[in-house]
Amino acid sequence: MSAAAATADASATAKPKSKKLLFILIGVVVLALAAAGGAFFLLKKNAADEEDGGDGTEVVEKHADKHKTPPTFLPLENMVVNLADAGGNRFVQLGITLQLEDAKTGEDVKTYMPSIRNGVLLLISQRTADEILQVSGKEKLANDIIAEISRLMDYEIEDPEAEETPGKKKRRQAPPNPVQGVLFSSFIVQ
Repeated sequence: MSAAAATADASATAKPKSKKLLFILIGVVVLALAAAGGAFFLLKKNAADEEDGGDGTEVVEKHADKHKTPPTFLPLENMVVNLADAGGNRFVQLGITLQLEDAKTGEDVKTYMPSIRNGVLLLISQRTADEILQVSGKEKLANDIIAEISRLMDYEIEDPEAEETPGKKKRRQAPPNPVQGVLFSSFIVQ
């Protein structure tokens, strides 16, 4: 009888555990179904907003227009320029690559290349070794080169120092400059 009593006790304790496990599994399944339904609802709502022309499509279109075409890189021939240091015995050898908006701008820049090289050489020759060795000096030189190329090619540039005077209308914003950047591929000062 003791064996039968032990079996009865074991089956009595097994049933409550299996019910507890069953309730836990049912709870997990219900939570998973609720999460899936919520995700489905949110995805459907976002899809409906995009079809209606809501705010989501405008952001996507602006982002797509911004990166429509990759930039074009136009390397210039290496330049060796005397610097404006006292004694005139310091010089810089540098390689410059222009980052342009597109291939058409690259062809336009090639047309003006002799004037552009002359302007860049004049800009560099006005700098001293101390100016050009600092990061801020290199950044200023790059910005000055962009301004010089823009001036030669009649591109409008923003003047960040231009202040708005009271009573005058705000100037219209210049279109984006096709010369996007100046990259230094080599920079040696001696």
